[in-house]
Amino acid sequence: MHAVEFLKQSSGDIAPVVVLSGGQRHLKQAAMANLRKRVIDDDETCLTRFPAKEATLQAVSDELHTVSMWGDRRLVVVDDADEFVTKNRAGLEKLVEKPARKSVLALVLDSFPKSTKLYKLVAAKGLEIECSELKGPQLQKWLQETSKETYGQSISRDAAVLLIELVGDELGMLDSELAKLASYVGSKGKIEIEDVKSLVGGWRTETTWAMTDATRDNDLDFALTALDQLLTSGEPPMKLLGGISYTFKKYAVATDLSRTIALDQALRQAGVFPMAVNAGQSYLRRLGRTKAEQILQRLVQVDAGLKGANPLPERIQLERLLVELSGHDLS
Repeated sequence: MHAVEFLKQSSGDIAPVVVLSGGQRHLKQAAMANLRKRVIDDDETCLTRFPAKEATLQAVSDELHTVSMWGDRRLVVVDDADEFVTKNRAGLEKLVEKPARKSVLALVLDSFPKSTKLYKLVAAKGLEIECSELKGPQLQKWLQETSKETYGQSISRDAAVLLIELVGDELGMLDSELAKLASYVGSKGKIEIEDVKSLVGGWRTETTWAMTDATRDNDLDFALTALDQLLTSGEPPMKLLGGISYTFKKYAVATDLSRTIALDQALRQAGVFPMAVNAGQSYLRRLGRTKAEQILQRLVQVDAGLKGANPLPERIQLERLLVELSGHDLS
C-alpha cells in the first residue's frame, strides 16, 4: 500500500508487523504519525523507539512481548532498520509468522526488496507502507488533495504545476509552501497561479518570468542579464530551470499538437495563457518546426546536466539553453 492511501485511513485494524520503506521522508513521518495514533493513540508510555545501532533482535522481541501497564497495545519502532533487517532476517521472519499478540513492530527502511522471503511474509500477514517519491500526475494529485484536506484551500491545476516546477518534488518543501500559500490567500478559498508567482520566490520569480518572456521574444540581452541577476542573488539553478521548463514545455506540446490543428488552438490546448497566444505564435514561427521540436529534448538534457551529467558550470549550461531557446545557434 502506498503511504498516500494509508494516510487516507483513520481507523481499522493494524497488522502486527508494519514496514515503512522508501526515500520520501515526509511520507514516512506522516505515515508514522498515523500509525502511532491508530495503535497507541499517541500514548508515549506505550511507545518504544530503537535507533538502528542500539537495536538487537532480543531487545526488540522483549519489548514486543512486554505487557503494558498503561494501555492495551504497544508500538515498537526500529528506525533506519536496513542493517538490522539484514542481520536478523531469519528471526524477523519468525516474528511475522508468530507475532506478539498485543504489540505492533514497525520497521523503517530505505529499501525493502520484493524478492525476499521477509517481504512476502509481510505482504501476506503484515502491512507494507511504500513511502516512495510521487511523480507527474500522482504528485499533482497529492498537492491538490493536501491543499484541500489539510489547509482548506483548493489549488488550480496551473498553480499546482508551477509550484512543482519551482519547488521540486520533495513533499516536505511542497507542504511548507502550501501552508504559506493557504495563509496568503485566506478567505479567497483558492490558490491561483498568480499567488504562486507572487509568494514563491518574490522578486526572483517575477524576474524569472521576465527572463522567459524575453527569451521567447528574442530579447537575449535582457534574458541573459536577468539570468545573471538571479544566479548572483543565490537562486538555485535547478529552480531557475523549473521556471524555464514551465514556460517552454508548453511550446513543445503546442508544436506537437500543431501537426493536426491550427497553431493558436494548439497553444491554448497546451496551456499557454490567452494573452500570450499571439506572442507564442510569433515565437514558434520564428523558431521553425525543426528547432521547436528540439525544445523538450534540450530541457531534459539540461536537467540531467545540472544533476551532474554535464561537466560545464551550471551558469554556462543555463546561458546556452536560453541562447538556443531564443532561436540562436551556438557559435
